[in-house]
Amino acid sequence: MEERMVAYCGIVCTECDAFIATQAGDRDALEQMAKRASQEFGVPMTADDSMCDGCLASTGRQIGYCSQCAIRACGVENLVENCAHCEDFPCPRIEVFAKPGSKHRATLDGIRQTLHKPE
Repeated sequence: MEERMVAYCGIVCTECDAFIATQAGDRDALEQMAKRASQEFGVPMTADDSMCDGCLASTGRQIGYCSQCAIRACGVENLVENCAHCEDFPCPRIEVFAKPGSKHRATLDGIRQTLHKPE
């Protein structure tokens, strides 16, 4: 079983459709995902654009937005595993994407709790 990979923003990469389809080599799933994303975001995407080896990967395939993501850039710059590991968590940048009560925020909050258990 593959270890759980949590992106800087709290997305669980190993549960993401793009990651799963890429790792499985499922071209049909990638094409369907690209079509949905193109319609939803109004940006033309192909199956190749949808391939992803995870946000934390320093090499390999990543969805095109990863190169523009301010949260990812901050995490890489600060050398943190994800935002829950950052001393500034929660910062205004993460508050915009992973709002309190959201699935992604719950993931980060859960990680944060394990890091800072009361003594």
